[in-house]
Amino acid sequence: MPCHLSEQAVCRDVLLRRYTQAGEFCVDHVLGRVASALSALEAPDQRTRWHDRFLWALRRGLVPAGRILAGAGAVPHAMLINCFVLPIKEPSGLGATMADALTTLRMGGGVGYDFSGLAPSASLLKAMRELDDACGTLSRGRVRPGAQMGVLRCDHPDILSFVHAKDAAELPTFNLSVAVSDAFMRAVEADACIELLHASEPRGGRQDFPSESGLWADRIVRARVLWQAIMESSYDHGEPGLLFIDRINEDNNLSFCEQISATNPCAEQPLPPYGACCLASLDLTRLVLDPFQPDARFNQSGMAELVKVAVRLLDNVLDLTDWPLNAQMAEARLKRRIGLGITGLGDALVMLGLRYDTAQARQEVARWMRTMRDTAYTASSNLAAERGAFPLFQADEFLRAPHFSSRLPNDIQDAVRHHGLRHSHLLAVAPAGSISLAMCDNVSSGIEPVFAWQMQRNVRGDDGSTHLLTVEDHAWRLYRRVKGIEAALPPAFVTAHEVAPADHVAMVGAIAPFVDGGISKTVNVPEDLPLSEFEKIHMQAWKSGLKSLTAYRTNSTLPPTLRALPNCHQKLSC
Repeated sequence: MPCHLSEQAVCRDVLLRRYTQAGEFCVDHVLGRVASALSALEAPDQRTRWHDRFLWALRRGLVPAGRILAGAGAVPHAMLINCFVLPIKEPSGLGATMADALTTLRMGGGVGYDFSGLAPSASLLKAMRELDDACGTLSRGRVRPGAQMGVLRCDHPDILSFVHAKDAAELPTFNLSVAVSDAFMRAVEADACIELLHASEPRGGRQDFPSESGLWADRIVRARVLWQAIMESSYDHGEPGLLFIDRINEDNNLSFCEQISATNPCAEQPLPPYGACCLASLDLTRLVLDPFQPDARFNQSGMAELVKVAVRLLDNVLDLTDWPLNAQMAEARLKRRIGLGITGLGDALVMLGLRYDTAQARQEVARWMRTMRDTAYTASSNLAAERGAFPLFQADEFLRAPHFSSRLPNDIQDAVRHHGLRHSHLLAVAPAGSISLAMCDNVSSGIEPVFAWQMQRNVRGDDGSTHLLTVEDHAWRLYRRVKGIEAALPPAFVTAHEVAPADHVAMVGAIAPFVDGGISKTVNVPEDLPLSEFEKIHMQAWKSGLKSLTAYRTNSTLPPTLRALPNCHQKLSC
């Protein structure tokens, strides 16, 4: 087997620290182990065939999530799932949730929670601090630090405390998001008031409140006052993000049998209680033919072939992995959610000569994602014919509008009705930061534009000391090899901070119609962007039908550890 190592020291460092096992020294060793482990679930007479197919796809740009790369085939009972959502079981506190969280975090899984079930009191921040302390303790000395997501509904009585929970740089293992309803967003537009209510309290009482009502009197608040508090905190601290919770549930293929109120830590998977992320990404740069040439083009048929293999590979992950909790295993087997996404988008567009912030680029990417969606659903239907549909599959309910699946082409809907579907969900776009660095020579992560052509990264040595290594963008390196070190960069070479905020949002909008899960994306905005314009970005996201948004403005009020990061989610391992 060939043995490939990136020329970049930082890529080698991340690979060897995070993903290799004893006796492994390069990417090919890791890929060979993963292919062997996942093909072992096939019928004995098919194992060699699927080993070869899996290895073929892995070498051509199918990149499983980090826990799959690190754990598949490493030990008999490895946990291969990155993240979960856990329910808050008791209105008065954590109770049994803490035990479930500790078990999950101890095995290396990130966790998201909807804290809206907690009764109004000081228990909210107390519960979050307890979970943060536990996660931080379990993360000490680990290569992959723990990650958590805290979510609270916009109409929970403790919403203001939640919005300001990280003002003093507390809760370092948490990302925070507010679940905003369409009713709240309409109230913001109309300068109307909303009532703050706990889930246990009756709803449907007072509907309309005068706009001149007091700010926070008797749990009646002008929606714009709360909106302003959310926006100011996000503007100053990078958090909280927004989850457009009604859009998430309307689009959900399984809204007939589940309610979603939270996501995993990086928001690429809206999940029900005990739901799990089984993820992989396609490195789009491997699908660009003749990069930087006049006839550069995207290999659409090659993408389809990779997607077919990826769906089967991720299906096998669900059966190979160990589970922290029986409830997580039961949830996964009932619905068989997987999340195939993309990485290297910014670099792929550069290699094709397309600026990230143009309509042409968005149209091209939408074409790729349509192929991914249609191929993934067809592959899942074919796999259902072979292995059986997921147990909760009901064709009429599943394909009913406005579910995501109702927008599939008619021929694919017909196949789903006939054969069923192996997976309730198939697509999610993760940040993919570490795997893009270690396995792909530092391609731009996820759907982000390139953050910088060159930058410095702190690396910790075995003796605990740290030193700086230079990391260079993959497309930039390739261009220098093809065109020469002195060649001027053409217009397609655009970085995240050169892309207008509205164009960041527009790219998510171009992809969103073809993704049944979530899309992890940070909208980078300049430090001097007025707060009013910052607010407009979030309104644009809601009106565009997106499921979530996080905007990040590098500024002097951020803690230094956040200020240095290109993406506020990259402090977490996902």
